Amino acid sequence: MARPITLFTGQWADLPFEEVARLAGEWGYDGLEIACWGDHIDVSRWDDEAYVQSRLDILERNGLKVWTISNHLAGQAVCDDPIDERHRDILPDRVWGDGDAEGVRQRAAEELKDTARFAAALGVKTVTGFTGSSIWKAVAMFPPASDEWIAAGYQDFADRWHPILDVFEEVGVRFALEVHPSEIAYDYWTAKATLEAIGHRSSFGINFDPSHFMWQQLDPVAFVLDFAPHIFHVHVKESITNLDGRNGVLGSHLPWANPRRGWTFVSTAHGEVPWEPLFRALNAIGYDGPTSVEWEDAGMDRLQGAPEALAFVRTLNAITPPVAAFDAAFSTKAD
Repeated sequence: MARPITLFTGQWADLPFEEVARLAGEWGYDGLEIACWGDHIDVSRWDDEAYVQSRLDILERNGLKVWTISNHLAGQAVCDDPIDERHRDILPDRVWGDGDAEGVRQRAAEELKDTARFAAALGVKTVTGFTGSSIWKAVAMFPPASDEWIAAGYQDFADRWHPILDVFEEVGVRFALEVHPSEIAYDYWTAKATLEAIGHRSSFGINFDPSHFMWQQLDPVAFVLDFAPHIFHVHVKESITNLDGRNGVLGSHLPWANPRRGWTFVSTAHGEVPWEPLFRALNAIGYDGPTSVEWEDAGMDRLQGAPEALAFVRTLNAITPPVAAFDAAFSTKAD
């Protein structure tokens, strides 16, 4: 099953887009999953034909294509509560404005609408990203959060994202939420609740990244099989746990490379994600979209690791698809 292998530029946004494209082209990537920050994409220029074409020209010069763009950072501010200095650090000035929390949320929503418009102008059908969450702060469930309070959080998400998805559908683009801690959907059951809250809209699905599943002790293979119709995009990123009786799974507010963390991101093929069974599951559900390398290893030079990650994913994509057709029963498990 020939899937394109792309490099997610989010961890490379400190470099000019032209430079990241040059590197990825030299390494042999098929394309880029382009982040909408740094100088990589400015979504406010979605109706500037010359600017949109400049992104395509850079890709073409380097033998690359684009299937997906990402706006994780603005998406985070759509539903988050509180909005604070952490958001100021990741948002463009036009979204942050005067910092008034509700104003930031509303401007972030407009930024996501423009992201859909930019994707359409670029000829891209999928946007990956985050949604934020007003109830992630209650993940420890103390002080106790009532059923009504949690339900209101899902309703807040739906109320804020339905108008955004209206624009996505208007321009023929879909949104793939990365199931991830700090989002409205961060594990199996919250993903199910999120899809229900949004009414299983066809324009809303999942950007599957198994790295965030391992430290939560979730089965990424079961997730792929059960949520098969909703898997719009796949990130290839590795993680590893380091639970020695002192290190905890929540990370202890320590940087990624600190050896006292209970988990961290590591070089692809050296962690705990069951990659071969996972890619066999992707074959089984008929996923033929991009496999996007999200290179993030704080203990390794990214210029050395990214080409090796590409070679590893090529091997995974070469796994022979199963002869038997995927059991349709799986396609309704998450509905």
